[in-house]
Amino acid sequence: MVLGSGIALLDSTVVSIALPSISRTFHGGVDTLQWVVTGYALTLAAFLLLGGSLGDRYGRRRIFSIGVVWFAASSALCGIAPTAGLLIAARVLQGIGGALLAPASLAILQASFRPDDRARAIGAWSGLSGVASAAGPLVGGYLIAVGSWRWVFYLNLPLSIAVLIITARHVPESRDPTTSGRVDVVGAALAVVFLAALTYGLIEAPTRGWSSPAVVACLVVAVLAAPAFLVVEHRRTRPMLPLALFRSRQFSGANGVTFAVYAALGGALFLLPVELQIVKGYSPLESGVALFPITLVMLTLSARSGAFSARVGPRLQMTVGPLVVGAGLALLTRAANPGGYWTQVFPAVMLFAVGLAITVAPLTATAMGAAPSEHSGVASAINNVVARAASLLAVAVLPLLAGLTGAAALQSATLAAGFRTAMLISGLVSAAGGLLAALTIRNPARTPATIRAAAAQEPTWHCGVSAPPVNPSLAAAVGRRS
Repeated sequence: MVLGSGIALLDSTVVSIALPSISRTFHGGVDTLQWVVTGYALTLAAFLLLGGSLGDRYGRRRIFSIGVVWFAASSALCGIAPTAGLLIAARVLQGIGGALLAPASLAILQASFRPDDRARAIGAWSGLSGVASAAGPLVGGYLIAVGSWRWVFYLNLPLSIAVLIITARHVPESRDPTTSGRVDVVGAALAVVFLAALTYGLIEAPTRGWSSPAVVACLVVAVLAAPAFLVVEHRRTRPMLPLALFRSRQFSGANGVTFAVYAALGGALFLLPVELQIVKGYSPLESGVALFPITLVMLTLSARSGAFSARVGPRLQMTVGPLVVGAGLALLTRAANPGGYWTQVFPAVMLFAVGLAITVAPLTATAMGAAPSEHSGVASAINNVVARAASLLAVAVLPLLAGLTGAAALQSATLAAGFRTAMLISGLVSAAGGLLAALTIRNPARTPATIRAAAAQEPTWHCGVSAPPVNPSLAAAVGRRS
């Protein structure tokens, strides 16, 4: 599950390091680069809820496997795309595959581990998936150095084959036995319409003009589609998005913090590699290496962060972590100044990475733990869609707020000034997430038994193999393997 979801997360960041190379290949501006990123993020965010619902209904392993196949096929299309338009279209298809596999991967863990082990399993999943996301710039830089940006997409093919083989041999099937009725196609369609119209309007407005009929029409459609989606979901007996989940302050708060942190993360990882290559003159590989400390810190600290959260509760980390992320982003404004890597870039990257390691594991575990187990697939999808929508909107809005529009935006002086503004905005957004956590997140009540169990935990991977199977299909699978 870590490897499968890691492919989708890796792809969302590995492309960022390739954006200047893609721009040179297709002679595109900032809007082209935005669509390469948001084309994938758009369908990923829009179909995540449907993907989680399909997994609960038809089997999470089945939907996960279909998503991996879809993702691999669309990755191959991205690699052979001869024009920017076809690349963007393939990225749109790729996002649908990611939307099928991402929520199923986390829901499978939720269904396969006993309650005492779930927080640690989800922490491992979050941490290692975060490592995959953070490793994207380094992997992308290496592939561009030895080949071309097209190998960024071809990398997904052998990884997807490995995921399919392991899944077929070792992953048990699970589903929500209470699911009934029709698939919420209307809700899924309204979610796609809302995100697509809003994204198109925000990205195209700087070049077409805010008074352009196409821009105005898209923004009006987005304003109408959002409440229509909520009305449809409220009236359905078995909605794709159970609005009742948001009655939990813990669940709503965790997703609010997710939105703030991932908006800041998405904006930073979109602009930072471009800034390093155009303003600082780094090669793709050098800019990837410059961000490698994020990978090392996430790999080193994520498991320990999850274990610490299990012992003391998530509130402290979810409050402090986004503040540290915000401080790191504010410090990144120095990366646009003249100077070397170790003084201008490295300290900010390290502070940013520590903040992510503090935040990510307890953030995901809290969002999942606040929902009933029968809604694990939908809860996973909601948390994923909040994160992806935040990144999507950040990529669409942040360049606009920072003045990075038009053909001149990729010129060195303009990009440097806009980058400083963008990092300050991102830092403030992340810090707001920390304040929201302080107001909404509460540590769960602790009994003597849970205190003893938490005290016995060590920051290592642990699998609940000895736990009683959680459903009949798991019981049969364990019996056969025994």
